[in-house]
Parts: sequence; C-alpha cells; structure tokens
Amino acid sequence: MKKKHTKMIFWSGIMAAVMMLSACSSGSGGDKAASSGKPYIPVISKGFQHQFWQAVKSGAEKAAKEFDVEITFEGPETETQVDKQIEMLQTALDKKPSAIALAALDSKAAVPLLEKAKAGNIPVIGFDSGVDSDIPVATAATNNKAAAALAADKMAELIGGSGEIALVVHDQTSRTGADRRDGFKEEIENKYPNIKIVDIQYGGGDQLKSTDLAKAIMQAHPNLKGFFGANEGSAIGVANAVSEMKKTGQIVVVGFDSGKQQTDAIRNGTMAGAVTQDPIGIGYQAVKAAVMAIKGEKVEKDIDTGFHWYDKSNIDSDEIKPLLYE
Repeated sequence: MKKKHTKMIFWSGIMAAVMMLSACSSGSGGDKAASSGKPYIPVISKGFQHQFWQAVKSGAEKAAKEFDVEITFEGPETETQVDKQIEMLQTALDKKPSAIALAALDSKAAVPLLEKAKAGNIPVIGFDSGVDSDIPVATAATNNKAAAALAADKMAELIGGSGEIALVVHDQTSRTGADRRDGFKEEIENKYPNIKIVDIQYGGGDQLKSTDLAKAIMQAHPNLKGFFGANEGSAIGVANAVSEMKKTGQIVVVGFDSGKQQTDAIRNGTMAGAVTQDPIGIGYQAVKAAVMAIKGEKVEKDIDTGFHWYDKSNIDSDEIKPLLYE
C-alpha cells in the first residue's frame, strides 16, 4: 500500500512538472501582451539569415518601446520557406493579435490568411515586401522599382553604356524580387539599347547558391561586363563568384542592401556600389502604422522609407553611414 502511494506521489509530481514546463514553453509575446494589457503585434519577416532583417527588427523594437506595445519578431530560416512563413502567420492569427505586420515571401500565398485577418478585424501592415491584395491598410517599404532603376543607371554608367549584363535575383514570388528585377530590366531596356541582359537567375537570397549561379553565367557568357545582385545574399554571392573566378576589375558588380560583407566588397573594389534601404526605418514605420491602425487613425497607404546609392566615394558620409547595418 505504501509502495502504491509513493508511486502515485511520484507520478503526480511528474505530471505537475510537465504541466509547468508546458505553460512556460507556450508563453509568447501574445500571452505577455494579454497579461500586460498592451496591444500585441506579431511582426513576421522573410527570414533571419541577413543582417538586413536584424536591422528591421531593431527598428520594430524601437517603435514598440516608444508606442508601448508588445511585439514578437520572427521569420523562417531561409527566404525560400514559404510554407514555414504561412504557418507562422497562421499561428500569429490564432493568438488574436491587435494587428499584424508581414513581409510576404509569396505575395499570393498569404492572401487567404489575410482574408481571415480582415474577417477578424485585425489590421494588416505590409513591410519591405507588399502583398497582391488591398487588405493591408499600409505598406512600409522602399520603392523597389525606382531603387532598382537607379542601380541600372549606375550600371550603364560604369560599363560605358554597352555590353552584356546579367541579374541574380532572390526570388520571383515576392514583391521585392519582382519589383527589383522589373525596375532594373525595364530601365535598361528603355534607356540603354546597347546593353543586353543575357540571363536572369534566382538564388533564393542564398549567397552560396547565388555564387554558383553567377559562376555558371560567367562560363556561359565570357564577354559579360556586369552583374546586378538584387538583395544582400544575391549581391554577396555574385561578388564572391567574380572574386573566385578572378574577374575583379573586369566585371562590374552592382548590389542592393548594405550589410558588412557588401560594404567590405565595396571598400576592396570587388563591388562597384549598391543601393541601400533604411531597414531600421522600415521596421519602425511598420510598427508605428500598426499602432495607428489599432487606434483607428488614418494611415498612409504607401509609406516610402527611401533609398540611396553608395560607393567608395560616399560610403563614410553622414548621409550613408546611418543606413549601413554592420
């Protein structure tokens, strides 16, 4: 009898411990917000593997502190994991947040869940990458087509207005991928008849894959004069490929974003220059717009967070330095 009683106490203790652990592991920003009474805003990015997203996160956290709201910031391990991001969005919606901010990896795949958010009166804010829908009340982003057109103009200038060039883009499913590709391509085709785009490849924002793609393009097109890398991973991958193939100084590399590997490549001459966004501003403006939407205040539909060209000549200037996320 005593043995049975001891067993029962033992198993009761185990069950209590399991329940306590479960309660701890299920804790989240949403739960904290509910207990604190603060509005809860999940911020779902495209990923975590680039310094760009860490800078966006710092901007979002700055706004959360300033406006006294709770946020969580998350994203899939890589920018190819559309299904993982959709799962994150579903989980966030299940917590009944006050609003939600999303940088969609696939602008069409997210729409059914955004419809669900709308039905639940949960305001949606797009950031970095918009969504093919009228549901988001605002989108805080760079004007990616205009920014890529600026990169195209710089490329044309650097290669003397003629020759073969290629693009390595992060994807063709997000708005940033499509807009940067099209903005660059259309600017070249409309303004520079002597420049020919010989290839466009998609590396998923992965620098190793982008390196392999760039090498294959160089082998297929020995007269190539320039490369455009449309995001941080793409640009680093292209720069690495040019360096490994010993083509530095022969092939002009123009990038997008401004993480440390890119700024190093610009300082050492592997990359000619790049367009930088304002990632801290993107995160800040996304959370600010969400707070305004929660309060029922009027929010500007398209929040342009700006962009700038930088190269060796201005990388250390007062205008550019704050936009580099080293």
